[in-house]
Amino acid sequence: MKSFTSNYLDMDRNYFPVLILLGFVAANAVLMLALSHFTLRAHPTPVKQVAYESGIPPLGDARERFSVKFYMVAMLFIVFDIETVFMIPWAVYYRQLSCAVPLVNGACPAAQVQFFGLGEMLVFMLILLVGYLYVWKKGALQWD
Repeated sequence: MKSFTSNYLDMDRNYFPVLILLGFVAANAVLMLALSHFTLRAHPTPVKQVAYESGIPPLGDARERFSVKFYMVAMLFIVFDIETVFMIPWAVYYRQLSCAVPLVNGACPAAQVQFFGLGEMLVFMLILLVGYLYVWKKGALQWD
């Protein structure tokens, strides 16, 4: 039986690469901001101070009301986008999920392959498809 300290150290080793990545991201962000601050030559002109909107002059007021359809499509995109992110861990563990016994040298022994890993994703995709069809039938994707 492992002690609490041993389990804690194992957890530290598992999260160490993540901590290194977070440190690299933070250092990179600080470095980019610092470099842009020190190399920037600010020469503001009235033309540079005008809001830039996809290469065309801004039209109307910024506080204009948007249609609810705009927000519905945006929320649906985010929901379906986040749900597809769940496919990445599934793909990483697909071999382990589809093998009835522990993997041998990274491969599943013959006659030990199961439908579980694929079936799990098919159920997930079916749920997504039902949600998509529901949204489609309700007309939330119509931009009229």
